[in-house]
Amino acid sequence: MSIIAGFMVPHPPIIIPEVGRGEEKKASATISAYLKVAKEISKLKPDTIIITSPHAEAYLDYFQIDGDKKFESDLSVFNARNVKFSIYNDLDFINELVKECKNNKISAGTEGRKYDVIDHGSMVPLYFINKNYSNYKLVRIGLSGFSLLDHYKLGMLIKEVSEKQNKKIVFVASGDLSHCQKEDGPYGFKEEGPIYDKQIMEVMSHGNFDKIFCFDYDFLEKAEECGHKSFVIMAGAFNKMGVASMQLSHEAPFGVGYGVCSFYPKGIDESRDFYSLVRKKEDEAYMRRLKNEDEYCRLARLSLESYIKENRVIDISNDLSSELLNKKAGVFVSLKKFGELRGCIGTIEATKSSIAKEIIDNAIEASTRDPRFNQVLESELKDLVYSVDVLGPISKIKNKDELDVKRYGVIVKNGYKQGLLLPNLEGVDTIDEQISIAKRKAGIGKYDNVELFRFEVIRHK
Repeated sequence: MSIIAGFMVPHPPIIIPEVGRGEEKKASATISAYLKVAKEISKLKPDTIIITSPHAEAYLDYFQIDGDKKFESDLSVFNARNVKFSIYNDLDFINELVKECKNNKISAGTEGRKYDVIDHGSMVPLYFINKNYSNYKLVRIGLSGFSLLDHYKLGMLIKEVSEKQNKKIVFVASGDLSHCQKEDGPYGFKEEGPIYDKQIMEVMSHGNFDKIFCFDYDFLEKAEECGHKSFVIMAGAFNKMGVASMQLSHEAPFGVGYGVCSFYPKGIDESRDFYSLVRKKEDEAYMRRLKNEDEYCRLARLSLESYIKENRVIDISNDLSSELLNKKAGVFVSLKKFGELRGCIGTIEATKSSIAKEIIDNAIEASTRDPRFNQVLESELKDLVYSVDVLGPISKIKNKDELDVKRYGVIVKNGYKQGLLLPNLEGVDTIDEQISIAKRKAGIGKYDNVELFRFEVIRHK
């Protein structure tokens, strides 16, 4: 046996009568669809139910899988203490999945469990399922900061384990859609909200899982969605499989999109090997970046990759330009992954014998010692995008009127505390924002006085 069905469901606690206390009636379409899902699951009688949830433990570089003997919790945080959950986890399945993840270099495991996390992303689906069927074991998995393709790969490994153990598995992908559908919704209204809902429901209702990778990361962030990666994991569990898909409901009564779909396998279909197709596209994109990078970013990449792969600091090559070999300057190396910062370390003034040496060392620092992130993994290297900022002279200024967020970076000083922010950063549009962020980085109070300094950079990307 393998994955015998999949369901895409939302998780608003308000649709549980003990929580909603009448307000749930505003989401009647979602509740009706949920009841249908629960009845279908009771007819399938799965051995194990797998739930992927955005509200389970989440890490940037790790898939956390609940390895406790039981999943025990309640909805007391939503004033429904009498709604309780006590479900045995499928430890055999979990242990085998962790082993497969390790074999395939996917960082996942049962460590990192936080017992104070209230995972309503799991509890809401289980509430409806348990009304009809309870003779199953559970596998509960959180999301991560990894790529969509890595989430898809995890789904493929779930499929492999289910086939190996010959179990009947139902996959429940828990996730709300956009949270910015209405002005009076939790995040107000953004035009990306209804656009995302329309697009993801089109993809999921037709089982067009190849298109689930076509969502830009910046767009997903602006749409304020929470379930996309959950849906991607489930899609991976149907890799190389035909799928009969159906939309059961879609609505947004409280300004948050709720979508319910069902998925049933239709047999092997090699043309739906979306992992290989997307991996090929990503490899081609990586090669294009290599072809177009300048020598500053190339040096940063070679330094980082050599250190991560071989624990080796590269030597300075004599075929570099005169500026890299002979000039000195402060340098910042920034790493981005899928549009998100993955590391940034730099020096305000020259500390090495050349710009080249500054880049080599700061690239390593950015990948291993940025306190905001864990060390970059070898599996992430192809997904990194580099930028190198070479700093010009630093000059003290009288006030913020001498700043320009696009042209100048800023340094703020208060006693021994000092913070820096580079110029022309995405999302930093005003001088006040620039100064505020620099203060926060330095641990300087919002209203504390600071000395201001400015500098220009030459950015290589």
